Amino acid sequence: MKLTKPNTTFLKTLIAAILITACTSKKSEFSSVEVYQTSASGDNLKLIPQNAMQSSTDNGEKISLLIKPNQKFQEYIGFGASFTESSAWNLATIPETLRKEVLTKLFSPTKGAGFSLTRTHINSSDYANNHYSYVEENDTDLSTFTINEDIKGFSGNENDQVKGIELVTPSYDMIPMILEASNIKNADFKIIASPWSPPSWMKQGETAEMTNGSLKPEFYGVWATYLSKYISAYAEKGINIWGITPQNEPLHAHDARWDSNGFSPEQGRDFLKNHFGPQLVKDGHLTLDNLNSGVRVLIYDHNKSTMNNYVNATYNDPEAAKYAWGTAFHWYASSELEKNNYHAEALDSLRTNWQGKGMIHTESSIDIDANDPVGQYWRESTDYAGTFVPFDTYIYDIITDLNHGTQGYVEWCMILSNKGQPNPYDNFNSAPVLINPITDEVIYTPLYYLLSHFSKFIRPGARRIAIEGKKAEGIVYTAAKNPDKSIAVVVFNKTEKPVGIEFTLQNETHNIEIAPRALQTIHFKNNSSDEKHLNHH
Repeated sequence: MKLTKPNTTFLKTLIAAILITACTSKKSEFSSVEVYQTSASGDNLKLIPQNAMQSSTDNGEKISLLIKPNQKFQEYIGFGASFTESSAWNLATIPETLRKEVLTKLFSPTKGAGFSLTRTHINSSDYANNHYSYVEENDTDLSTFTINEDIKGFSGNENDQVKGIELVTPSYDMIPMILEASNIKNADFKIIASPWSPPSWMKQGETAEMTNGSLKPEFYGVWATYLSKYISAYAEKGINIWGITPQNEPLHAHDARWDSNGFSPEQGRDFLKNHFGPQLVKDGHLTLDNLNSGVRVLIYDHNKSTMNNYVNATYNDPEAAKYAWGTAFHWYASSELEKNNYHAEALDSLRTNWQGKGMIHTESSIDIDANDPVGQYWRESTDYAGTFVPFDTYIYDIITDLNHGTQGYVEWCMILSNKGQPNPYDNFNSAPVLINPITDEVIYTPLYYLLSHFSKFIRPGARRIAIEGKKAEGIVYTAAKNPDKSIAVVVFNKTEKPVGIEFTLQNETHNIEIAPRALQTIHFKNNSSDEKHLNHH
């Protein structure tokens, strides 16, 4: 058979056509899209059916968003709320099966919120039943040190708020709560520990027991050893402390009504540099050549509005900065956040000035309206500084934090009573879960579902990714890519109208409608992660 010379022009055209067809028909790596919605109209992390997902807002607001999974930013540690003695007390008042159900709803990534980053208090806090520490008075050798206060359970006589309420499990306490939570199937959470105050005998200038004043300089070394002993003692109980802050809200030296201790920026620097950091290294809790290998020290732990002023003293001193993994901060005052753009500039300054240092939001809370603990999240509420809408404020705060470099977000108490108790200081907060200790009724507040939109779908080790589009009034969003390659986009519609959103991801478009006053997580499941999930089960 005679071979003819091939037509090279034809072959090139044919190959190009085949390549174009292959590229356009390439199967997307994302097998399915699920949309979960929480809204003022009553949706609580509701899975929106596929046929209801498509945008019908032909004449309404429409925006287009481009998801860029290859443009990556900070890695996420997690999202969640805090273990407090008050939370443990509330769980002690309900039957064991209900208690496990509550913890499952908080910590299971499949059956609940999958909380992945938490916090707890060293010594008592404002959400403990009374003041306590772990040593006897004037024990400078710390020979009496014991964490039994976090294990021993409750008598029912700690204060007037708990008297007369039946305890189903009096032996329950903070450490049993943490251990039970860690035994929930597939639970995966880290703990940041914070002291509210040293014992009174170590302090000067107090206004009440363990309240205000400051640690005497001669006790810096003793207090550093004390905090290190706490980490060791918890480890002996099977609880690894992931991070520690040297002091909760150190700017409260004279104006707090609960356990507090003042630490100026310079005092905080010197305590870390000369005492706490070296003690953690000595006891094997911290390795200077890899701050991610041991307990992470997060400095500051107070309002983000003034955090840059505070951290500079430590970060500008190499001998102090070498011990600090990063910065912890709080949101207060919540009513002042909107007018300050949720302190986005302060976050940017922190991130750019101190690159390589972590950023975690470690506390937020609102005062409870015990007569309307669910509805209060969707309407105007008040704090000591003014008025705000809690649901909106939380979402804008979290998304602003994330989009400006923050790696985790922790709410204050995860569980309180339906009255925001016990709190001996009449400073009653709401929480993701509220329990009526008399009737055993459990309320999952809108905050529970709000936090779930992040904790359930943005898992530890996820990276924030770029999402771009024209800014629209009342619409905020953020996106992340998980270790299993799935993508989560969280969008909030603050407006009173539905909004159509066209998402573009890897040359595919998805049209979705978000209801008025609604929060959505759009979960793009990855083929490989689906296979892993099926194999796992």
